[in-house]
Amino acid sequence: QVQLVESGGGLVQPGGSLRLSCAASGILFRIYVMGWYRQAPGKQRELVATITRDGSTKYADSVKGRFTISRDNAKNTVYLEMNTLRPEDTAVYYCNANWYDKDYWGQGTQVTVSS
Repeated sequence: QVQLVESGGGLVQPGGSLRLSCAASGILFRIYVMGWYRQAPGKQRELVATITRDGSTKYADSVKGRFTISRDNAKNTVYLEMNTLRPEDTAVYYCNANWYDKDYWGQGTQVTVSS
C-alpha cells in the first residue's frame, strides 16, 4: 500500500518560513520523481517544485529563490523549505510521487500565510 504523508503546514506571518515534509512508503522511493503541488481556494492545483532521482530540481516562477525542494532517499522523505512566505502562498500543499504511469498523491497539508 502506497502512502505519502505530509507534515509541517500551519499558520505563519508574511515573511516567515515553514518546512514541509513528505514521508513515503510502499514505493521504491529513490527512483521516483517527487514533487510538491498546491491548490488555493477556487484555483486549480499547480506545480510548486519537483526533484528527480538524481537531484535535478524545477520550480514555479512564483517560488524561485524562496522555496527549496530536497530529498533524503535514506529516509524516503522529500522536503520543501519555504522562506519569505507571502499571503498568496496560502494553499493546501500536496506531495506527489511519479514514475512513468505510477502517480501517487498525499492527503495535503494546509499552509496559511497571514498576519
